[in-house]
Parts: sequence; C-alpha cells; structure tokens
Amino acid sequence: MGRFRCRAMDARNKSGQDGKGARGQNHSVPASTDREADAAPRTWRAGGCHCGAVRFEAELPSAVEAQSCNCSMCEKVGFVHVIVPESRFRLLKGEAQLTAYTFNTGVAQHMFCRICGVKSFYRPRSNPDGWSVNARCLDSADDLNISIFAFDGRNWEANAASLAHLSHA
Repeated sequence: MGRFRCRAMDARNKSGQDGKGARGQNHSVPASTDREADAAPRTWRAGGCHCGAVRFEAELPSAVEAQSCNCSMCEKVGFVHVIVPESRFRLLKGEAQLTAYTFNTGVAQHMFCRICGVKSFYRPRSNPDGWSVNARCLDSADDLNISIFAFDGRNWEANAASLAHLSHA
C-alpha cells in the first residue's frame, strides 16, 4: 500500500510522559505540516471496510502525515490516523451498517461495520469537528506518500492538543 515512511515509531514512549521516545525523538507532528498540506492540491480518495458495505472518500494531498497511536484502542486495532476536517470527508454508503462504540469520556465515536467489524474511520476525541480515516482502509495509496508519526495516546491528556489543528479546514 503506497509508500509508508515511519518516523519516530517508538510509539510505546518508553521514556515516560515527556512526549519523547526511547531515543529522545519528539513524537509530535511539526506545526508547519498543516499549512503545507493546506497549500497542496488535494484529491478525493476512496476507501472502506473489508466487506465493502461501508464506503467513504477523504480529500487528501499527495503527501500525508499520519499518526500511529499507542492508546488502548488504537494499538489493538492497528489504526493509522489521517485526520481530516468534516468538509474533506464524505460517507458514500453504509450508514445503516455502522455501529458505534464509545468508552471513557464518550466523545470519540468509534464506527465499525456491523458486518465485517472493520473500523475504517471514526470521530476522534482530539478532533470532534473532523474525522480520522484509517490509512490502511484506503483503496489505493500507490501514489500517496504517507509519513507516519508516533502519537503518545497513553498520555492522551498531555498530548492531544498537538492534533487539534488537523481538522481545521
């Protein structure tokens, strides 16, 4: 699937709660990323669940910065976050096939296909005004350059603000 480049992938944050990994890498996405992505031309890219009952599109630039989170939910399902504003996401089909799961504060709406169980997107707590698309659920990413940054979701409260800008159009 496309060109995934991993950066600062020590998502387990072995050094504690300072937002840095075992080798001291900063795990936050650079602030310039959002401005650069806004200036880049974007294309609607389709994706969906395993069985095809749920289909979506997300408008993405050719170079995308994604997050690999180590929280209790994301680490277990292998979700690779590409957060987009509401205006850059559209559900094409399958709304009736979606079921939501919430935990903790109940703000995040984890949406699963009730047929195959795949979570191809969800409404994240960090960006309740946008959507987080699973990069692994995009149909074709051959021409998409995805850089993956580790996000310390185990210490969510201390780090969530670094993602807030991603859902702003």
